[in-house]
Amino acid sequence: MKSKDNRKEKVKIIPLGGLEQIGMNITAFEYRDSIVVVDCGMAFPEDDMLGIDIVLPDITYLEENYSKIKGFVITHGHEDHIGAIPYVFRKINVPIYTTKLTMAVIENKLEEHEMLDLVRREVVNYGQFVELGDISVEFIKTNHSIQDAAALALHTPAGVIVHTGDFKVDYTPVFGDAIDLQRFAELGKNGVLALMCDSTNAERPGYTMSERTVGEKFEKIFAEYANSRLIIATFASNVDRVQQIINCAARFGRKVCLEGRSMINVIGTAIRLGYIEDSSHTIVDLDTIRNYPPEKTVLVTTGSQGESMAALSRMAANIHKKIKIMPGDVIVFSSQPIPGNEKAVSNVMNELAEIGATVVFGDTHVSGHACQEDIKLIYSLVQPKYSIPVHGEMRHLRAQAALARSLGIPSENTFILHSGDVLEIGEDSAKIIGKVQTGTILVDGLGVGDVGNIVIRDRQRLAEDGIIVVVMTLEGRTNELLAGPDIVSRGFVYVRESEGLLEEANQTTYDAVMKCLDYGITDWSKIKLEIKDALSDFVWKRTQRRPMILPIIMETTL
Repeated sequence: MKSKDNRKEKVKIIPLGGLEQIGMNITAFEYRDSIVVVDCGMAFPEDDMLGIDIVLPDITYLEENYSKIKGFVITHGHEDHIGAIPYVFRKINVPIYTTKLTMAVIENKLEEHEMLDLVRREVVNYGQFVELGDISVEFIKTNHSIQDAAALALHTPAGVIVHTGDFKVDYTPVFGDAIDLQRFAELGKNGVLALMCDSTNAERPGYTMSERTVGEKFEKIFAEYANSRLIIATFASNVDRVQQIINCAARFGRKVCLEGRSMINVIGTAIRLGYIEDSSHTIVDLDTIRNYPPEKTVLVTTGSQGESMAALSRMAANIHKKIKIMPGDVIVFSSQPIPGNEKAVSNVMNELAEIGATVVFGDTHVSGHACQEDIKLIYSLVQPKYSIPVHGEMRHLRAQAALARSLGIPSENTFILHSGDVLEIGEDSAKIIGKVQTGTILVDGLGVGDVGNIVIRDRQRLAEDGIIVVVMTLEGRTNELLAGPDIVSRGFVYVRESEGLLEEANQTTYDAVMKCLDYGITDWSKIKLEIKDALSDFVWKRTQRRPMILPIIMETTL
């Protein structure tokens, strides 16, 4: 694709999420009337997003260019790459192309949202090309912490763009083949315009260890705690990790029970599709496992990130309906806390220790992302003209950019993009030519997008300083004060210990109302504003707090 015919061709790369953060990955590739979208992920809410369940990308640009979209191609089945599909596909319904297990996980989500029959789907094999308008997408075998992960080679009239997806280089995977380094090398030999590479571990030197090393750690744990019940918490999507637990349990004569909704769903799907082997019938259900002595059982559960409603958290809080943690149980955390989850994980560990359980943490997890030497290997094989680091916070993107420069890619050919940037790239030039609308759509319960910045700000204010409600009644015709003003507070002060303060606040409010009525003000909005101003100033001077103040005026006619 380096002939003279295509030197003037340009393709646009438009990340709509997934940059400057971990999560919400979605990128549009556009050439004339063809748009191909890679991944469609969600993000988990920040600490200040009170009450929010999940965060979705703003897809306004895709909605505006609906007619150009030829399909979505998905790299793997993690939530930050597929979690937004049921929401996005209510507005945009085009075919989805991905590998077998990834598609099965997506179908589970679509079925939950009663959308399975509405979305067109096609399972793709490694090495297969999918023709989507002017862009041909090739799926390439990679390794990750979930099976069936794929890198993508987007063959465009402007050149080949390689998107690694989330990946690691694992020469001894638990299931299936190692990453297809040969294909990366073939693409590099033929000429690659740009490489969009996973940056998650770009700050970590060395190589990412093989998933098989975790199996060796499990062997030691099973041997050391032969007389204890084992409870192992890990990510539901880590099929290979669960396979190794099953293998160890079979060798040590234990039965395995899966607990946690997502664990049962994902591993059940993996078993059904043949991605987990259990010829010794080691897996049993929760009711059956009670027939075995505790030391002959293993529980594999969700909750390794301290999620409040996950199975392990409910066990630690003694609110799980069927499982009770006992002194002597051994709890293994087979994961690393995602940044921001450290405190929640620590709290669960402390609760378990309080019960008398033994907590094992560390050395039972390896990353699913490439470290520096693995990233260098991919760059050396692909030999891209341009480097576009993806999937990571800003420090991760910059760390990969530094690696690219150390391998000889000029700084002017390295682009650290922000969500919404439009990078126009071709053989003879590359530059950011504009920006499209991006942002976040907040999901709260069944509401999608009905909670915005103003609502979040109100929730933060309520959480920090509470609320004061002022209730009063005015006569409809004369505007005479008939009752109140009465003050009700929640989350502001403890009423029984602050009667004096509230009496003064009540008097301040009364004075403000009477001042309005004396001046003949009949506009209720102005009366409410005067109440809020007077009461807010009084409260700030006395407490240095700014609670939300909500005046309520009721009307009656005598």
